[in-house]
Amino acid sequence: MSRDAIHWYALNNNQPILASSDISQTGGIRDPHLLRGEDGHTFYLTATDMFVGKNGWGSNPGIVLLRSTNLVDWTHQSIDLAKTYPQTFGKVQWVWAPQTIYDPQAKKYLIYFTVRFKDDAKLDFYSAYANTDFTGFEAEPKLMFRAKYGAIDGDIVYKDGTYHLFFKGNTKDENGKEIKNGIQQATSKSLSGPWVEDFKYLDAYSDKKIVVEGSSVFKRNDSDEYILMYDLYTNLRYEFQRSTDLYQFTDKPESFTKNFNPRHGSVIGITREEARRLQAKWGGVPNDLLQPVEASDRYTFTSKGNPIITHAYTADPAALVKGDTLWLFAGHDFAGGQSGYKMKDWLVYSTTDLQTWTQYPVSLQITDFPWAKSGDAYAGQVIERNGKYYWYISTNWSGIGVAVADRPEGPYKDALGKPLLTNKDCFASSHSWACIDPTVYIDAKDQAWLFWGNRECYYARLKKNMIEIEGEIKRVQFPGFDFTEAPWIHTHKGKYYLSYATGFPEKIAYAVADAIEGPYEYKGILNEIAGNSNTNHQAIVQHKGQWYFIYHNGGIQTDGSSFSRSICIDKLQYNKNGTLKRVVMTSEGVTNTSK
Repeated sequence: MSRDAIHWYALNNNQPILASSDISQTGGIRDPHLLRGEDGHTFYLTATDMFVGKNGWGSNPGIVLLRSTNLVDWTHQSIDLAKTYPQTFGKVQWVWAPQTIYDPQAKKYLIYFTVRFKDDAKLDFYSAYANTDFTGFEAEPKLMFRAKYGAIDGDIVYKDGTYHLFFKGNTKDENGKEIKNGIQQATSKSLSGPWVEDFKYLDAYSDKKIVVEGSSVFKRNDSDEYILMYDLYTNLRYEFQRSTDLYQFTDKPESFTKNFNPRHGSVIGITREEARRLQAKWGGVPNDLLQPVEASDRYTFTSKGNPIITHAYTADPAALVKGDTLWLFAGHDFAGGQSGYKMKDWLVYSTTDLQTWTQYPVSLQITDFPWAKSGDAYAGQVIERNGKYYWYISTNWSGIGVAVADRPEGPYKDALGKPLLTNKDCFASSHSWACIDPTVYIDAKDQAWLFWGNRECYYARLKKNMIEIEGEIKRVQFPGFDFTEAPWIHTHKGKYYLSYATGFPEKIAYAVADAIEGPYEYKGILNEIAGNSNTNHQAIVQHKGQWYFIYHNGGIQTDGSSFSRSICIDKLQYNKNGTLKRVVMTSEGVTNTSK
């Protein structure tokens, strides 16, 4: 999957999604070509039926046809040309790289492929129309195009009244010795030909001792640009060149970035809904291809344990329970394998059972705070008051801001047009990131309080309007208080619990008091170092009678890290004396709370 057709991510942890042994006669599959049908929702996939690792290059007489209406479930049928059409293809040696294109004149799907016979070394293109259920040919395949020196790996693209047939061709001397090869094309006004070969080489390597094959041409979704990609098969990499007219291509090849090593393949554009379908089946789809964009759009997914969200890198959880719904507000680490904190927006999710989650359009981003020159969307928390929802956020050294919305999912807007707090308010600190990690709580006397800080923990009252500080700013101090960051306040049986990150790499510790201002008594470590993450940031809430500890780790395989984090949920339990049991972090996560 790719957002821009240049940066690619493998689905299913780069494991097979269709087993070759299940769909082919030989047990091997090569050269897959994928086509979206004219109805928009039927997909046609063809492939070479060949297992080189087992049978070598001696002979393969067949291809495989597959059909789907959802990109997930596929029917398949193998075609052995030698057995099906023995009179013409009984001596076939190779049937390679089948592809499909819709013929609007015939209103049928044409399948074309390269053929070589045992008694003829020439490599030619043959074609036949598929039957209506895409399980075979209507009739025996016929010769479609014979390149002067032979050709393989054909790919037809239609543009402005012309069909462009791209293929791997070659040039030979008067003795029949190949002296050059690379990507060429032939053109025609009709799929039935005649095809005019232009003998020009399009790829950047035809004059070099680097061979390419498996060319595929596709149009990008977001521009008029076409991509000619090809497999540098002896160099084990893919590269591409660009064009707007399919005749002239850029001279300099470019490389894809990818977390897998592809061989001869093809590309189609898909919809956001189709991306979500693939994510549900196999996983691995990047968040920006799933994230709702339209105001009315929602993305629903099921958690399969911890981390609860695997299509996005999420951090710094904050939670709000309203009725049966738990709202989760998350920081957003923008990519996997990051080497620093790149966080530009915040994400919103909701659930009623902690299993099925709803993701909403991005309702708050750092650019919504023009004064936040740092450009960093750090930790925050949302609270409800006066029929409004207030989201307190931190921006690294630019300060703490507050945004307001009418609904928990937003959209939110800057409530002040300036920071609520800055480093100047952190009177006992001298480092630039002291003013971060706000958490807010309304006590039993209906007074709202704001806690925040790094290295020093500060707190202050909030006015009833929730966007102004009331009175002086104070520090939390008590014996054994080794505070790093990430304060969180919750109450249980009349006691106030202050949990916070301690040390580095961070653990979560906690203290207890009879009043929100303290004095607090240190009680110990609540959560150990979270796997593969130097930071450890928590939210503690009660939902449907059960307490939960929500935190982040670096557990998304394979690119999770301290800067590419993932939110998890496990149960929080109390001892009889009111102290907290050590959190047990699990891969399984929490069970369905609706039962």
